Amino acid sequence: MNDADLIVACQQNDPEALNHLLDRHRQTIVSMVYHVAPDWLDPSDLVQEANIRIWRSIGNLRNPDCFKSWLRKIVTNLFYDELRKRPRDGQVLSIDEPITSDNGNEVATRELVDGSAQPEDKLLNSELADAVANALSSLPGQFRTAAVLRDVEGLSYEEIAQLTQTEIGTVKSRISRARIKIQKRLSSYLKDAA
Repeated sequence: MNDADLIVACQQNDPEALNHLLDRHRQTIVSMVYHVAPDWLDPSDLVQEANIRIWRSIGNLRNPDCFKSWLRKIVTNLFYDELRKRPRDGQVLSIDEPITSDNGNEVATRELVDGSAQPEDKLLNSELADAVANALSSLPGQFRTAAVLRDVEGLSYEEIAQLTQTEIGTVKSRISRARIKIQKRLSSYLKDAA
């Protein structure tokens, strides 16, 4: 029986079909649970709860062809439900309340530290991004395409060769030349920034 037939049988309250469906997708469920909750203390509890939710909700599945995405949604929602039940770690501190020593004397006030980038850092990052964009746009089209596909999109040399219908050696050469040209263009910017 295929999944669609098993799902229809499950929707007609066939427990054997449900067991067969869960057995068939057990590894999928386990890997989804480990993917969404890698640091969970006992992921087998989540797997068991997912099985229960599948059993309870299989009657609501309208399109058996969407079983995998439906399954993924059940596991994800289960994880978020369980996460909401967990007590939150950390102590709530008042920013107005002074820090006191063991004997009750006021020692200091709390200072909030802004961990975000400072305006100067944001400006430098923005300028660097503009310089990289300008260096990329100054490249000849074939070099720019190869460099973007490799260094921005993360494609392999083979994938780029197939996509651009070019030999791998040519792709490697174009990427190497593009990197050298970008490095030359950015060297003057980096000297000015330092």
